[in-house]
Amino acid sequence: MAGPAPEAREQRRGGNGRSGRDPYDLSAVLDIAVAAFNDFGYEATSMGALAERLGTSKSAVYYHVSGKEDLLRLALDRALGHLEAVLTEPEATSGPADERLRFVLRGAVRVLVDDLPYVTLLLRLRGNTQVERDALERRREFDHSVATLVDEARTAGSLRSDVDARTTTRLLFGMINSIVEWYKPGGPLTSEQLADDVITVAFDGLGERSDR
Repeated sequence: MAGPAPEAREQRRGGNGRSGRDPYDLSAVLDIAVAAFNDFGYEATSMGALAERLGTSKSAVYYHVSGKEDLLRLALDRALGHLEAVLTEPEATSGPADERLRFVLRGAVRVLVDDLPYVTLLLRLRGNTQVERDALERRREFDHSVATLVDEARTAGSLRSDVDARTTTRLLFGMINSIVEWYKPGGPLTSEQLADDVITVAFDGLGERSDR
């Protein structure tokens, strides 16, 4: 792999782009790229537009990545990697199926809140590129794992059995995924409170409890 272009090396010394300030690192570049993809759409966002948002040159951006598809891949891998990691936690792999399901749903809410722009990007994929199609396949595999948990809980008698497991999974994640449209980070509703509310609605419904 070729080394960075002279302009990029100069950028790292603070001589161009950001007027002597420290250059952006990859994490910062990725944050700004994801924000741009969400604002304008991936296909409509050019590397020139990203460089303009960063206040630097395109060659300085190319120092970190090979192009905007590389940025998309890294962003989607972050969102999916954190979701997939929830499935490997001990609380997701042992114990009663309904408790494992609760843990996974809580974890999904936590990832959504912590990585809100990244998950938003994931949920808006159209599958127009191979990177997008690969990400959508990983997302389907995650959904399948949750559907398997739902099915196990139904078989164990801890969930109602008159609703198909995949339908239940779609409804659960329809509720969770809608959070990206209205949740405001830094507001009075914390991720833990939000997860509590999701679990309550999913498992207990909205009817008033008879023991109150």
